[in-house]
Amino acid sequence: MTLTIHPRVLATTYTDRVAHMVVAERTEPAEGIASFVLADPGGGDLPRWTPGAHIDVVIGDVVRQYSLCGDPTDRKVWRIAVLREEAGRGGSVRVHDTLRAGATVEVRGPRNHFLLDAAPSYVFVAGGIGITPIAAMVREAEAAGADWHLYYGGRSRGTMAFAGELAAEYEGKVTLVPEDVSGRLDLAGLLPAPAAGTLVYACGPEGLLAALETACTGHPAGTLRTERFAPKGELFSEDDQPFEVTAEQSGVTITVEPGQSILHALDEAGVMVFSSCEEGICGTCETRVIAGTPDHRDSVLTERDRESGDVMMICCSRARSESLVLDI
Repeated sequence: MTLTIHPRVLATTYTDRVAHMVVAERTEPAEGIASFVLADPGGGDLPRWTPGAHIDVVIGDVVRQYSLCGDPTDRKVWRIAVLREEAGRGGSVRVHDTLRAGATVEVRGPRNHFLLDAAPSYVFVAGGIGITPIAAMVREAEAAGADWHLYYGGRSRGTMAFAGELAAEYEGKVTLVPEDVSGRLDLAGLLPAPAAGTLVYACGPEGLLAALETACTGHPAGTLRTERFAPKGELFSEDDQPFEVTAEQSGVTITVEPGQSILHALDEAGVMVFSSCEEGICGTCETRVIAGTPDHRDSVLTERDRESGDVMMICCSRARSESLVLDI
C-alpha cells in the first residue's frame, strides 16, 4: 500500500488518496462506542499524522469522518472510535454493524483541520465522543513537556471512552466529570485567567462549545480552538444573492443561485468535486481561491484562514464579491 500525506490536501488533489485497510482489532471502550484499530494488510507503515487529524471511512455510498485517537508515533496502526447514533444519518450504524475484526475497509486521508499549535500551556475540554481528537493532543502535550489539564465530561462514566485509561496514565492531569454524578462541566470555573500563551482546545456537543465561547470572552484572540460535529450557524440566508463562479481548470463558468451551494451548482455543470458532509464541518471539499472574496460559512477554517481568503469550503460558503475564480 502506497499513500502520500500532505499537510493541507485540497479537493483538486484529494480524490485519489485511497487505501484499503484491515480491521486488526475491535473493542467496546464505552457504552455505544466501538473502537477500531486499522492496519495495512501487508504490515507496511502508514502515513504520518498529527493530533487532530481525521480520516474518511467509506462503506458503500456512505462516507464519514472519524478522528484518529491513537499514538501518532505508531506507524503500524490507526485507531478510531465511533459512537453509534441511531437518530443520525446512518453512517455510525453502518460502521458498527459492518466492521468486525478481519474486515477490510476503504479509507481516505488523513487530513488535519484541527492542528495542535505549540504552546507552553493548554486546557483541553472534551464532551462525550469529542474525546477522540483530544486524546491524541494530550499525549503530544505531555511529550512536549507542556503544562496541561484535561476536563472530560459525559452523561455517565460508562459512556466515556478511554476515561480510565487517560486518568491512570496522566494522574493528576485529567478531571473526569460524569454528569449523572457531578453535574455538567463548570466551564467558567475551569478556565484560567486570561493570559497569553495558554490555548484551549475543545471538541464535543454544540452546547458545550457555545458555552466555552462565552466563557472565553476576554481571553486573547485565538485562545479557543474547536472542532464541531454540526454546523455552527445557518448555511443559507434570505439575503443571499446570486454570484458567478469560474472553475479555472475545468473552463466552466456558472451562476450560483440563492439557496444553492457552489458544490451543487458545479455538479449540475458536470464538474465533480469530492465532498462528504455538505455542512461545512469535515473539510473534504476545501478548494483554493484564485480570485474573489469568499463568504465563509463553514465550521472548519481558522480566523487566519478566513482572513487570508486563500481557500474555502464550497459545500456551504458563498461569495462576498460578484464572482469567484476557483482552482478546480
